[in-house]
Amino acid sequence: MNQRWPEGRCADPDAARARYEADTSAARRSAREALRADLPAAHLGLAVTVIACLLVGAAWSPAAAWAVAGAFAALFTLVLTTRLVTGKGIRPAVRTAHTATFGWANWI
Repeated sequence: MNQRWPEGRCADPDAARARYEADTSAARRSAREALRADLPAAHLGLAVTVIACLLVGAAWSPAAAWAVAGAFAALFTLVLTTRLVTGKGIRPAVRTAHTATFGWANWI
């Protein structure tokens, strides 16, 4: 099979694979770092959610506030159930569910 390499005819496929894997690993590492959420941000997200539910309930109707709260509760329950099924302990599962559900406040 005749392959065309950017380095020319004398290219080393193993070196190219190593460069590709290193670049992919670096890109994934930077994406993980950019999307990482921590516990204080999750607490802030929970506070913003509670305030938003109160404002929605006051401005529109209590049913709308319950819909917003229910959506977050459903997401929390889904993440918590997933973590418990995978065999993690209860405390780490609750922490992960809390961070995954409300950690978006890291970006506000």
